Amino acid sequence: MVMRMNIDCNGCCRKIRRALLKMQELDSHLIERKKCRVSVCGTFSPQAVAIKMRRMINRRVEILEITEPQK
Repeated sequence: MVMRMNIDCNGCCRKIRRALLKMQELDSHLIERKKCRVSVCGTFSPQAVAIKMRRMINRRVEILEITEPQK
C-alpha cells in the first residue's frame, strides 16, 4: 500500500518512522521523503492502518494505491 502524507522535515520523517515501527502488522516500510510517500507491506487492513497513522502522527494521510499480494 502506498500512502501520501506531508513529510516536511527530519522530525516529521522520524515521527512517521517511529509510528510505523510500533505497528505489529507491518512487515516492511519505505519512506520516500522527496515524493511525500510512504509504502508499507504486510497483512493488514489498509483503512485501519491509515486511520492508525492519522491518530499517531496527527497528520493527513491519503491512500494512493493498494496492491494485493501475488499468489
